Amino acid sequence: MKKIILLIVVATTVLACGTTKTVRTSKKIIKGEWSLNNISYSEYGTFRITFFKDASKDCFEGSNWKFIPNNNTGIYTISKDTCLKGERNFIFTIQEVDPETGLYAFLLKPTDEKHRSESNKGFKLQLTRLTESEMQWVQTASIDGKTIKINMNFIKINEL
Repeated sequence: MKKIILLIVVATTVLACGTTKTVRTSKKIIKGEWSLNNISYSEYGTFRITFFKDASKDCFEGSNWKFIPNNNTGIYTISKDTCLKGERNFIFTIQEVDPETGLYAFLLKPTDEKHRSESNKGFKLQLTRLTESEMQWVQTASIDGKTIKINMNFIKINEL
């Protein structure tokens, strides 16, 4: 009898620690290739922002992103002539925040080709929209004492 109770407790714990159905569904939807087609700000002005400690808004607009959710890795490619072109590797995590609103915490960490991070630091964003064809990330930043929201809008270009 003790073994059965122990088995039930262990099974319940394992199931409780697993990812939720909503997060699993989101990973299925995000799988594929996306284009970051537009970056906008909640405030008017000219902002000099380096996204993900890598490049400017002009370089990121039009970049292609590939998400591989079975191992939480991906690659984004910057291809504009006026930018440092090439592929960059990252790992990502989708964490459920509120299943009723559909808002998630989205963590992105730049890595090398072997998916190791030198700084072990990442970027926290909100995944505010995710459909079969569109995705939006929102990042909050403080610029000159003012809090602004940066909206990054993607469109899906290819299934994997």
